Amino acid sequence: MSHQSDLISQDILAYLGQHERKELLRFLTCGNVDDGKSTLIGRLLHDSKMIYEDHMEAITRDSKKSGTTGEEVDLALLVDGLQAEREQGITIDVAYRYFSTAKRKFIIADTPGHEQYTRNMATGASTCDLAIILIDARYGVQSQTRRHSFIASLLGIKHIVVAVNKMDLLDFDQQVFDRICADYSEFAKGLETLANSSVHFVPMSALKGDNVVNRSERSPWYTGPSLMEILETMELSADRNLDDLRFPVQLVTRPNLNFRGFAGTIASGTVNKGDELVVLPSGKTSRVKSIVTFDGELEVAGQGQAVTLTLEDEIDISRGDMLTHVDNRPRIGDQFEANLVWLAEQPMQPGRKYDIKRASSYSPGSFSRIHFRQDVNTLEKEGASELALNEIARVELSLERPIAFDDYRANRTTGAFIVIDRMTNGTVGAGMIVAEGAAGQGGSGTPDEFAHVSPVERAERFGQEPVTLLFTGLSGAGKSTLAYAVERRLFDRGRASYVLDGKVLRQDLSKGIARDAAGRAENLHKGARVARQMNHAGLIAIGAFTAPTEESRAQARHILGDRCLMVYLDAPLEVCQKRDPSGLYAAGEEGTIPGVSYPYEVPTDADLVLNTAELDLATCVEQVLDLLRERSVI
Repeated sequence: MSHQSDLISQDILAYLGQHERKELLRFLTCGNVDDGKSTLIGRLLHDSKMIYEDHMEAITRDSKKSGTTGEEVDLALLVDGLQAEREQGITIDVAYRYFSTAKRKFIIADTPGHEQYTRNMATGASTCDLAIILIDARYGVQSQTRRHSFIASLLGIKHIVVAVNKMDLLDFDQQVFDRICADYSEFAKGLETLANSSVHFVPMSALKGDNVVNRSERSPWYTGPSLMEILETMELSADRNLDDLRFPVQLVTRPNLNFRGFAGTIASGTVNKGDELVVLPSGKTSRVKSIVTFDGELEVAGQGQAVTLTLEDEIDISRGDMLTHVDNRPRIGDQFEANLVWLAEQPMQPGRKYDIKRASSYSPGSFSRIHFRQDVNTLEKEGASELALNEIARVELSLERPIAFDDYRANRTTGAFIVIDRMTNGTVGAGMIVAEGAAGQGGSGTPDEFAHVSPVERAERFGQEPVTLLFTGLSGAGKSTLAYAVERRLFDRGRASYVLDGKVLRQDLSKGIARDAAGRAENLHKGARVARQMNHAGLIAIGAFTAPTEESRAQARHILGDRCLMVYLDAPLEVCQKRDPSGLYAAGEEGTIPGVSYPYEVPTDADLVLNTAELDLATCVEQVLDLLRERSVI
């Protein structure tokens, strides 16, 4: 619903253009039961003249039958449309209303106050820029006030309006208002996001309209703006992330043989025609050929725009991949910490498999650990073995494949995920990624002597930084020989290391996997995950894998993160065929021999290249150790 304007009758196209250019503010109302959330929204619409006459007549009739305000028109009925809501006089589901004024467009989410419907409140808050937290002046800050404020904080809402409602019942007593403001401010100090947010306090009466749209004469001591003035003037531009391009691919469009585009909505940042982009998690790069929209091509597109990008190169991109600038990439991994709001009756249990949806990507995963559960009233952290409905906790999540992600505070699209039950296909949890994890910091409140061993302690104990040396090259290039020789030298010098030989893994973890390119990639990725666990234990892992493709090695690097040093053993194919330590070339089994049955893609990003056809073993070992010293590993 739009505001009244003379332009509508004079020049409808000019009016529509003006309306389209207005900034959109999404906000929600939340708080305890019967604090007046629905009535406030009804009052905003009524006093802004946003209600049609026939709708107003219907509400007036319904007020006599279902209203809770006596002789007054019950404006809450504008948003409480469910029969159960009208019968009980409460809000159950999230109700959305749209309206506009001369200055701004608004989408309101009216959320329920009952504890059992907290999940509905979290759903409504997930897309909002501002939260109006209502407090009944007669009762002050209540349990649900704290709960909803805490969830708003977790969801990264940076603008808070504390509406102290029903002040008319206390004759607009300033002391009551000041006491509630002090109580809420004290509570907000414990919430990081709220402590850094812009918080406004407004004394009002939603039923009578005091300080909602117009300032009230009944509170002469209040000199601040009305609620509507705050909504119309709140600065939002600083909240937009225009620096970090994040473009989750939602659809690959192929209308004809001459067009292949990647459609989606830009989550943050801007993209220009000609920009060099990287596809994550594969790591392939290309340049933007065109930015296509329904209205034609653009030179530049920004946050919130739905566009289709075409690239200069034919590279493999699928739904769930993410496009970013080459020099500004998100994190990539399959393990991270997150704040989790549990939304289901069935408890969350660590180890159980769920489907995790982040932007347009899906991945099976499980919660490997609950660091702590947080009490929403006291904000105290406590241990927990599972999470019940509406409980909030810091958890550790493990996925079956890596994804690109950001800290939720930096990007609400790429930093958020939902948890889906694999049996019912219902949404059972909502998570906010914490990229800077707190693992190993005693977050569960346990005594120091029982705290987790930290990476710093492991490094001090072993006198080394954990890393994975990944030796790659053709079969016969000398990978295993060099790996065991390096392990011997490290061991003799008191270092803690272990060899992960691809041939040995095939006898156990990768038993039965084919020897073709796909099988070798799978073997490498399993080895990389084992190596990562070794790095977590403080060890130097030494991997010896053929790893024939660029993509498989890039995936291994993503799994290992910054703890990967790649060493390419450069030996000609004919030299490898003469050595043939595994009898692979002599067997000549079709489809299994790298460099013969399928190409070996030479690494372009190796940290060290060794020509093992010309250098002896001792020289190669010394060069590997020199690399470890240069990178401050030993």
